[in-house]
Amino acid sequence: MTNQSETPKPRKRGRRHPLAWAALVAGGLMGTGGAYALATLPAGAETPAAVEAQLAQGEALFQANCATCHGLDLEGTEDGPTLIGVGAAAVDFQVGTGRMPMAQTGPQAQVKPVQFTQEQITALAAYVASVSPGPGIPDEELLQSGRDLAEGGELFRINCAMCHNVAGAGGALTQGKYAPPLTGVSRAHIYEAMVTGPQNMPVFNDANIEPEQKANIIAYLKFIEQAPSVGGANLGSLGPVSEGLFVWIGALGLIVGITIWLTAKSN
Repeated sequence: MTNQSETPKPRKRGRRHPLAWAALVAGGLMGTGGAYALATLPAGAETPAAVEAQLAQGEALFQANCATCHGLDLEGTEDGPTLIGVGAAAVDFQVGTGRMPMAQTGPQAQVKPVQFTQEQITALAAYVASVSPGPGIPDEELLQSGRDLAEGGELFRINCAMCHNVAGAGGALTQGKYAPPLTGVSRAHIYEAMVTGPQNMPVFNDANIEPEQKANIIAYLKFIEQAPSVGGANLGSLGPVSEGLFVWIGALGLIVGITIWLTAKSN
């Protein structure tokens, strides 16, 4: 029998593992770091789940609207070229300007009203870029004003004016093709056209024209687009041939009119 008068011995506390404090500190640091990362996440940044959802949306849009011509695997068909390596920039330009999807086949894709929202265009571009890398959509800082207009004008006249006209008014090419006017085109789409070479346009990669130089060209185009015509009506800015023809037709019509008036007066 036990002695009831004997006081019970205190229960021993369990010893803590030697690494318990290290695990506690590590857990605290990880929790604090994760909370800070979520709190300071930029507004435009996307989580992996959001990226996955965007790619799924882009793939569904591509299969429903583009795969008929470009193929389910983006390798192209008899009706459309391959999209392997075109990158997000080509998709953003072609779809964002309404050229794609094409309404009908022809020498050149026509500009028409855009058929997708900007969110859908971004999803399409992200999906095509995820299959095969290529030129990306330009950063906003490359599209800002305050550039070297003199250099931009010089580069434009050397590389672009032979097709697009010195004033960016566009011009005719061979076999029913044409260089479109550059007035009213967004800065991003001009940049994307230079790096992707749509239609008959050559590709101006960073080895040909540096990104800063591309930005200067865009700034020059926007400057001449907004600058007033000091000589009066610009007549479409198509150059001296059209202006001379306009003057010739006007002067000839005036001479014919005066001749008819004098003849009628003498009779």
